[in-house]
Amino acid sequence: MNHTDQYPTIVRWTRRLEDTTALDRPVRAVAPTIRTAFGTGARGALLRGDWLGHALHPVLTDLVLGTWTSASVLDVLGGPGSAEAARTLVGTGLVAVGPTAWTGWAEWSQAGVREQRVGLVHAVTNGVAIAMYAGSWLARRRGRQDVGAGLALAGAGVSGLGAYLGGHLAAARKVGSRHPAYAEDSAGA
Repeated sequence: MNHTDQYPTIVRWTRRLEDTTALDRPVRAVAPTIRTAFGTGARGALLRGDWLGHALHPVLTDLVLGTWTSASVLDVLGGPGSAEAARTLVGTGLVAVGPTAWTGWAEWSQAGVREQRVGLVHAVTNGVAIAMYAGSWLARRRGRQDVGAGLALAGAGVSGLGAYLGGHLAAARKVGSRHPAYAEDSAGA
């Protein structure tokens, strides 16, 4: 038995994704545009959070996912009187998703090949979730709260997969800007 067979299924799947060389062609296709648009110069430094001392992307993902999760909580527990608030929360997440994606692309532009493979799937997965939430907002605006709530719950499932991949990149693969001061050994302090 291979020692990797003992890993949890999700870990084996993620490791296979990291090694999927079929993703290299699309990565190479988008990398120059992404690097130019989001990863270089003052704009790249701003989007990566160099001024903050660590990556800005996780801060913004909390805003997006928090508003969308709150909308679903209202859909499930809030009753008919919370429909407008739920729609506002979905819309707030949609407004925040652009800058959130830009900060992610800024980090992606400096990542290694293995991480860029996973990051591309992360971005596509999030794109599907964004489409579901946009459909949710439109359905709600047209008075179809039930359809909007259903699309939001489906979007939550898809964005959960995207969040898993993003968490993998940040925690397991250490993708993300950080100030050099955080690399200093503080054991003697």
